[in-house]
Amino acid sequence: MGLLVETVIEADLDLLWQRTQRSDQHQRWDLRFGSIDDLPSDGPGAPQRFRYATRIGPGLVIAGTGVTAADRHHPDGGATSVLRFGSPHPCCPIRTGQGYWSYRPDGGTVRFRTGYDYQPRWGRFGRWFDLLVFRPLMAWATAWSFDRLRLWCERGIPPERSLRQAWFEVAVRSAAVALAVGLAVALRSPYPLVLVVAAIGLPPLPTTPAARRCHYHPGRCRCRRTANATKE
Repeated sequence: MGLLVETVIEADLDLLWQRTQRSDQHQRWDLRFGSIDDLPSDGPGAPQRFRYATRIGPGLVIAGTGVTAADRHHPDGGATSVLRFGSPHPCCPIRTGQGYWSYRPDGGTVRFRTGYDYQPRWGRFGRWFDLLVFRPLMAWATAWSFDRLRLWCERGIPPERSLRQAWFEVAVRSAAVALAVGLAVALRSPYPLVLVVAAIGLPPLPTTPAARRCHYHPGRCRCRRTANATKE
């Protein structure tokens, strides 16, 4: 079962291509990675190898490697890139994986879509952990990152700024929930709890990234077939 995430971005394909295919740009908006570095290539036209790393706690960094191949010029004006990735780190929930990015221009917009799948680690426990916790989290993080990218391309909001704004909004909502609960206890009344509903239910600001603005679900994707292209 693969993850599928899709959004529509009002931007030029060249700009979107640059901010997704260049490692120094990619790592700025993708919540799933702390750093992405290109590795030496095998030569002109060869698939690009890369190293990625994510910090999951104090002093604990999970790293892996991957290879990607891209087709920038499709007959319909679109583009595609495919990749394979994996990590030998025993703490990484993902053993190996594969996926693709699809770019489909439509007027002044680009339909940006990804599909990817992976082999979880840790045996039966890992499969249950992936199904109940990790896979939904990865789908949400991918969608949230896609909307962060959209804000960067459409509104010129740097990813670092949008992340700070997201944390500020979380802090404000958390404070509103704490205030509502405190008032409900102090006044012995349920009415202040309306603030809880408002704090949780109100949509994010238009300039704050939100996964809900993207289409995402754990549907099936054809990652295994497309990833074979990186071997050619």
